[in-house]
Amino acid sequence: MPFEERAELFEPEQGIDSMARKSRADHPILTELIKVLAPYPGGLRRWSVMRAIRSNREHASRDIPQKLEDEVERAFRRCCADMVDAKGRVSAASDALFYKPREKAGEVWAVFPERAKAWLEGEPVENE
Repeated sequence: MPFEERAELFEPEQGIDSMARKSRADHPILTELIKVLAPYPGGLRRWSVMRAIRSNREHASRDIPQKLEDEVERAFRRCCADMVDAKGRVSAASDALFYKPREKAGEVWAVFPERAKAWLEGEPVENE
């Protein structure tokens, strides 16, 4: 396979469709983030988001990995408007599921409700 054909494999994906194609490991975390942030149009502080996700997992008797906060933060940053991820990619504001409200001080996370709804409805049903 020539270099030109392989190069496109490493290009960043754009759009809400690209959000739906993220790794399977991110799907449950993104869904949890959306469900936690959806009732709060003004957003929630990062620690409140983490506490809510941990609490929801405890109530559902789900596993809480040691690196849960890292995974949640990584998923948020990957789908956050104008946020640079660890690989230097920027998620365009028009494609992002999440954002950081500028009018709020501190680490506040919020969700774009219409985009989140579209993402949840477009998410394929997994048969495992």
